Amino acid sequence: MAALLEIRNVTRRFGELVALDDVTLSIEAGEFFTLLGPSGCGKTTLLRLIAGFDEPDAGHILLDGRDLAGTPPEKRPVHTVFQSYALFPHMTVRDNVAFPLKMAGKGEEEIRERVKQALAQVHLSDKAGHYPHELSGGQKQRVALARGLVNRPRLLLLDEPLGALDAKLREQMEGDLIALQRDVGITFVFVTHSQQEALALSHRIAVMNEGRVEQLDEPARLYSFPRNRFVADFIGTINLLTAQVKEVHHNYLLLEVAGLGNVAAPPAGGAKIGAGGALALRPEQIRIAARGGAHELKNHFHGTVRGLLYLGDVTVYKVELENGVVLEALLANSAPGRAVFFKAGDGVSIAWRHDAGLFLHE
Repeated sequence: MAALLEIRNVTRRFGELVALDDVTLSIEAGEFFTLLGPSGCGKTTLLRLIAGFDEPDAGHILLDGRDLAGTPPEKRPVHTVFQSYALFPHMTVRDNVAFPLKMAGKGEEEIRERVKQALAQVHLSDKAGHYPHELSGGQKQRVALARGLVNRPRLLLLDEPLGALDAKLREQMEGDLIALQRDVGITFVFVTHSQQEALALSHRIAVMNEGRVEQLDEPARLYSFPRNRFVADFIGTINLLTAQVKEVHHNYLLLEVAGLGNVAAPPAGGAKIGAGGALALRPEQIRIAARGGAHELKNHFHGTVRGLLYLGDVTVYKVELENGVVLEALLANSAPGRAVFFKAGDGVSIAWRHDAGLFLHE
């Protein structure tokens, strides 16, 4: 079965700048799909091409198997929700949501029923008669979502929709978006530079960099099995240690890690003796204990706490090893009562399992 949306070899240039470089990907019906990457990576350019606000220099964009080339934005079964909300300040919530239906020439009875349903979906039925200036940021964003959904588009495009919200409200809206997308069944294409948002919301994520898709995968696989250094470093926090393959065995690699010596790591496809790369270790994979502890694990080293970041549920420690290498290790603050923390200057042992981490080829 063909995908709902197909991006085939799409390129877009702005003078000497190549904003999109031969991008190919597909998005399935009913999917919450995210374009993730740093500023300038091409994600918003791609969203604009899908919406019809711009046209590619090369390649094709197909929706339901039909090439969208030359189709103006208002003729595409697509709606875009912007970070700025773009609500009409002189219109009530009800009228803002009804606006696309009026422009489409729908009858009054249909408009009334669809607006009622859309406002119920975003839990704003009691705000129908309010004006935008009477709403909170989160409520304005939900009005924008209702307006985007009221026309029942095939695709809802969301361009950094949570970027203007504070952290707590953003977290609440993430939950609302997940529930809303599941309930309405419309395909969402979401643009963000926030790894946390992408991991929390998405069925699949395309990580973009300099106009190209570095990796397209499910959130858990992106986090646990990044394809290269860029993806590993961009998704979450990670320790990257320069390494060379010393021995290749059926169930493990022996790496020569700069500053640490021999380190055991999981097997990696295509790894050959002498190959260079990096050992990627997530902070939560590293165990931290008082000096002398954790020696039963294959990889263990001594060091000194140089700094820490208390985050409530966890504490992240920066540990300088005896050879000067600095690693980040995460410790859950799960003990009852006040957790016992290590302090800057404390001597500690850190260790990780032989099957932790990932060898990334150069």
